[in-house]
Amino acid sequence: MTEPTTESRQAPDAPATDAADAVPDRPAPMAPTTGQEPPLPVGQQAAAPQRTDRRALRALARWTAAVMVLAGAAAATALPLIALDRSDVPGLATTSDGRWDYPRLTLPALPSGSPLPLAEENEAGIHHADLRALLLPAPAGATPDTKLNGGWTSIERYAAEYDTTWRASLRQHLTDSTLRHIAARGWTMPDGTNARVYLLRFTTRHHADRFVKDGLKLMSGQYQTAPLNRARDSGIDGDWDSSGAPDDVQQYAFTERPPYGAEQTRHAYLPVGDTVAFLVHEKQGGAAAVPFHQSMILQTQLLT
Repeated sequence: MTEPTTESRQAPDAPATDAADAVPDRPAPMAPTTGQEPPLPVGQQAAAPQRTDRRALRALARWTAAVMVLAGAAAATALPLIALDRSDVPGLATTSDGRWDYPRLTLPALPSGSPLPLAEENEAGIHHADLRALLLPAPAGATPDTKLNGGWTSIERYAAEYDTTWRASLRQHLTDSTLRHIAARGWTMPDGTNARVYLLRFTTRHHADRFVKDGLKLMSGQYQTAPLNRARDSGIDGDWDSSGAPDDVQQYAFTERPPYGAEQTRHAYLPVGDTVAFLVHEKQGGAAAVPFHQSMILQTQLLT
């Protein structure tokens, strides 16, 4: 016996119905509320993701184009800024603090096997380089002094920096000492500052220290020094900080006390090994502290 077909399972007295006529007066049952959108009809479920993907691609294309336009505009703006000097860009210029524009300092080559002046094996503190090569160079914009041009100078010229009451004893002390050379350089800056640097080299550190103590009357802890020709009343420069100097280097900075008239003088002594550096800055209206302290630091570096 064969199994009954689906049609044979329908009751014989049930009337045949057409899909279009099924329950004409009843509304279609509503889907239960779950907080989600009801599912799309079967015929539309495959087409919806394609439309969504196309919209997303078009949006992505628009954003990509916008980003490229902005990047191009930013690059066009950045190129002129890159080409400018820092001081030419508004807001980026650095205000000068008064320091002078010195050239890059280079130490002269030493003879083979020669120690530095502060080396432990160099007990005499001898500078083996040419003394003239250890002079601080003139900064940019300076007008060189034709008489103090970086070469040798005389005891007489150096002594002329001091008050007349000290010159004779100072000349005698230098003549009787073991002084070997005096090198000097001078210049004038556009603002009117007149600067001079002298390097006095003796045979050993011991004789250089004797000159500082006996010739200049300058001793550590007792700041008494020979008066200058243009600044007879000078005192300790309270703005100078020598904490960054090497341990074996003494730095003595002085400034003319007010009232100093139309011109003010700053001067300093830097004994390093067998050499004593003497720096002077003079300017009408007041010698600035920043470039003077800068000169002291750089000259110390050259001597050490």
